[in-house]
Amino acid sequence: MGEAGLHPWARDASGPSLILPDGCLDVIVRPDGVAVVAGPDVTAREYDDEGRHVGVRFSHGLGPLVLRVPADELTGRVVPLADVVGRAAAAGLEPGDDVALRRWVARRLTTVRDDDPWAPAAFTAAAVGTPVATIAARAGLSARTLQRRCNVRFGYGPQHLARVLRLQRALALRRRGEPWASVAADAGYVDQPHLARECRALTGRAPTLL
Repeated sequence: MGEAGLHPWARDASGPSLILPDGCLDVIVRPDGVAVVAGPDVTAREYDDEGRHVGVRFSHGLGPLVLRVPADELTGRVVPLADVVGRAAAAGLEPGDDVALRRWVARRLTTVRDDDPWAPAAFTAAAVGTPVATIAARAGLSARTLQRRCNVRFGYGPQHLARVLRLQRALALRRRGEPWASVAADAGYVDQPHLARECRALTGRAPTLL
């Protein structure tokens, strides 16, 4: 899959893990064969399971178009895929079969129509630290309209999306070996204590524990 906003993944779970908010929506096939939709997370959540999981992560507001449901109806929730798209539409997905999942997504994509590029552009802009006011101006939207439309496509408003993506940006910089003080400055925090406060607010943990 080379489409923008699609990120197939697979992982072997072996006990508790921490899922960080990332402004995305996932379709996941669990080891027991149950396909679920994991909506956008407002804060981090703990997940405890064993076995191989396959999934597709939808970023840039693509997920609601593929599933035909507003993102804010799924915010902070994990629900059976059949409850979202119907039992017949969710059929044919098997444990560990990432090929079947990719084909399922490809079929759904054939019916996706989005003539308004504001959502992918807004996500991209927020991911690099563009101020929310600038994002709204570029899209030609009022603050209230941007809030409403972000709820539908991302599961929460532009301010929270910006906070979530800023934290993701900071952790990516840290993984590349930058010291925390540089991470805070480069990711757009006022200072290192600001980064620490935001990290605790969004994950319940200090940055060093992530």
